[in-house]
Amino acid sequence: MDEYFGSYAVVVALFAIGVVIFAGALFGNRMLRPNRPTPEKLTTYECGIDPVGDGWAQSQVRYYVFTYLYVVFAVDAVFLFPWATVFAAPGFGMTTLVEMFVFLGFIALGILYAWRKRVLAWT
Repeated sequence: MDEYFGSYAVVVALFAIGVVIFAGALFGNRMLRPNRPTPEKLTTYECGIDPVGDGWAQSQVRYYVFTYLYVVFAVDAVFLFPWATVFAAPGFGMTTLVEMFVFLGFIALGILYAWRKRVLAWT
C-alpha cells in the first residue's frame, strides 16, 4: 500500500515544486520591476484612442456560432493526427478506418446542420 501512495507523493511533490517555481518567478518580477503609477498609466488604453462611453458593447449571436464551428474543426484536427499515426500500426487498419469514418460522419452531420440553418452564409 505504501508503494501505491508513494506514486501520488511524487506527483504532489512535483506539483509543489512547480508552484514554488512559478510563485518565485512572479515574486521576483514584482520585486525587480519599477513601480511608478501615474494617472495616465492607470487609464484604460485601447488602440491609442481615449475610451469614450461605457465599456458595454453587445455582439451578435452569429459570432458565437462561428466559434462553435471552429471548435468542431479544431477537435476534428486533434483526433485526425493521432489517428493517422495509429492507422499505420499493424492490427489497427480496418477497425481504425471504420471508426474514423464514423467520426467524420458525425462531423459532416454537424456541418450539414450548420449549412441548413444558413450559419455558413457570410452576411
